[in-house]
Amino acid sequence: MASKGSVNLPSFITGYYGPSSGSSRAFESLVRAIGESKSKQEEDRIAKKELGVLKEKLTQRDTSTKQMREYLVRLIYCEMLGHNASIGYVEAIKFAQQPNILDKRVGYLAASLFLHEDHELIVLLINTLQKDLRSTNVVEVCFALTVACKLINKDMMPALLPQVLELLQSKRDIVRKKAVMALQSFYMKNPSAIPDVRELAKKAVCDNDPGVVSSSLHVFYELIKADPSKYKDLVNGFVNLQKTILDGKMAKDYDYHGVAAPWIQMKLLRLMGMLGADDQKASKKIYPVLGKTLSKVNTNSLISYAVAYECTRTITSIYPDKDLIDKAARCVGVFLVAKTNDIKYLGINTLTSLIQMGSGFVMEPAYQRIVIDCLDAPDETLKRKTLDLLCHITSAANVETVCEKLLSYLKSTTDTYFRTELVDRITELAERYLFTYIQRV
Repeated sequence: MASKGSVNLPSFITGYYGPSSGSSRAFESLVRAIGESKSKQEEDRIAKKELGVLKEKLTQRDTSTKQMREYLVRLIYCEMLGHNASIGYVEAIKFAQQPNILDKRVGYLAASLFLHEDHELIVLLINTLQKDLRSTNVVEVCFALTVACKLINKDMMPALLPQVLELLQSKRDIVRKKAVMALQSFYMKNPSAIPDVRELAKKAVCDNDPGVVSSSLHVFYELIKADPSKYKDLVNGFVNLQKTILDGKMAKDYDYHGVAAPWIQMKLLRLMGMLGADDQKASKKIYPVLGKTLSKVNTNSLISYAVAYECTRTITSIYPDKDLIDKAARCVGVFLVAKTNDIKYLGINTLTSLIQMGSGFVMEPAYQRIVIDCLDAPDETLKRKTLDLLCHITSAANVETVCEKLLSYLKSTTDTYFRTELVDRITELAERYLFTYIQRV
């Protein structure tokens, strides 16, 4: 536990002072003062004063490397607070060129935060990036690939693209992963510069390392989003990859809170949703794995809800299947009894989409009661979404029950806006089913 008077530094900073030196008192004082400021004006005053001090220190000739490294970190902190730290831009580039790994790390971090891809100083980084991409030090290569994703624009791309493509064949998993990330970044900025991007992505998705596979799915997302019709042949591959994850055959390092590779699952589900949209043939290939995904879902953690939600989104995106829609409705029903309103909102939102596709399951009385209970939530957005869903699930058989419940809420609530909404909904339902009620009488 931290001692009295100590400062909890931001996690990105704790590694930038060396293994034993620790952060300086000046930096700790800055973090403490910012944290204890009572207003934005006070925070701005502290940051501007700090920038004035740093501007003076940066002009001193006898500044050591260690001191300059600290000044850059303090500038990063000020820049993150929204203040212009341009006094340190050139120093950041100089540090990125240093042979010392710690100095290079701080320099690259500062440059990637301070600059943008069209900044005039980026040209000063090109030689450094080329040198680091050819390095035998994996850390330097990874630094360069990470910065290339953010700071290299369309015009600078030709200088680095050949080396990035070469690194796709690296023996190191982490290098291949970051090379694929750089490939995606370059493709998004200039698709015509990488004509064989599909083949490169297909090779990456077959990689033995799940991290490389995950990165390749982001490339496919960009490709499929542009034109799904060209990638229908990938459906079987994505389905098999999802089965591999569900069968527990992917490295356990990628499990999170008991869910197997959840982020890879969600990306695969989204890709399958894009490929199956308005395509019955492709959708039929996807149905079994979607059902299996729903059967594997548990609600012990937020990440489980996330996978379930993405799966139901896919079900509502592809060519509809009644059995699968009903199974999704049963699964999403668990969202409505969750403790947090955010998850309830996702459940209401998803059920609305499912019922519009023709699910009869959400019409059951048990579901009606659960949905109506969501009107008790203090969240106004959830209330309005629940009212929308109630109008969708109301039928001639249950209109009286639903209207009676809405009338009871109308009598009890003092919220003027909510009362107006309730009156509108009750009137809408009464008009819709008036003729049916008259015939019944």
